[in-house]
Amino acid sequence: MLSIEHLKKSYDDNLILDDIDLEVHQGEVIVLVGPSGCGKSTMLRCINALEPIQGGEIKLNGEKIDPKNKNIAELRQKIGMVFQSYELFPHLTVLDNILLAPMKVQKRKKEEAEKEAMALLERVGLAEKAKSYPRQLSGGQKQRVAIVRALCMHPEILLFDEVTAALDPEMVREVLDVMLDLASQGRTMMIVTHEMQFAKAVADRVIFLNGGKIVEEGTPEEFFEHPKTDRAKQFLNTFEFHEAKTHVK
Repeated sequence: MLSIEHLKKSYDDNLILDDIDLEVHQGEVIVLVGPSGCGKSTMLRCINALEPIQGGEIKLNGEKIDPKNKNIAELRQKIGMVFQSYELFPHLTVLDNILLAPMKVQKRKKEEAEKEAMALLERVGLAEKAKSYPRQLSGGQKQRVAIVRALCMHPEILLFDEVTAALDPEMVREVLDVMLDLASQGRTMMIVTHEMQFAKAVADRVIFLNGGKIVEEGTPEEFFEHPKTDRAKQFLNTFEFHEAKTHVK
């Protein structure tokens, strides 16, 4: 479904992504892990044409993703993205936030779009919040609304960029449960996360980035139980240390 070939991304002389090759198949859940600053979030932003690239190409079902392409707006509709900071419009209700793009961009009828939006809100446990404003919601609720907003555009692939990073620990679970449900439906997803237990549970394939390169990739069992590279072992040991320390507290 998605192919990335020789992707290069830099900011001035600072190389962020260095010759990335990756294929994502329909229904596959890819989890990107790695230290901060390794290029995980930047890769998602390049896939959605939010960042220009300096080399290589990205294709969705054979169509090149390029901000200069005439059909970039149509292509972007096929790529749903959920950000760490929700990006909800504060002056709109939950329902209006969700309906804005389907009605304005896809020109769908309000009645049909609203019916779908309410069904999705029901699915994530937020139907009663349809008329609320973002300021009246918890962080976990806002993030679930952001996921529903992305789903209402009928994307072919969903990109999740550290969607639990800004949440209090007790709110993380409610968002991860929604994402696990999406994975069980066979949705194609790419997820950037620091939640290692979640990565183990949801991923078909784990991609480990370091220094702008794919250092290692494999099934969750291969990566978490039998990492091949010293860098991956060091990375995982750091997480195990922090988890153990938190558990002791």
